[in-house]
Amino acid sequence: MYIVAIGWLWVVLMMALTESSLTAGLLTFFFYGLAPLALFLWLAGTPARRRAAIRGGRSSSDRQALDQSVRKTHGGDAGADQ
Repeated sequence: MYIVAIGWLWVVLMMALTESSLTAGLLTFFFYGLAPLALFLWLAGTPARRRAAIRGGRSSSDRQALDQSVRKTHGGDAGADQ
């Protein structure tokens, strides 16, 4: 994923360098490069952030309490589809 981001920034940098003025080059680099790339990386990283929050966001006692409550509710049965 990062190789695509690096390639995109390279292409946009080359586009920005060919602009007629410094202001146009900076705006091209920001609006064609940094802003869309930041949005893409944020959206693409959402599942990883969600997994990290679930995995590391709770203490072991919280996980044990949640596990016990699930076992009480379902009687320790994972269900027919598991």
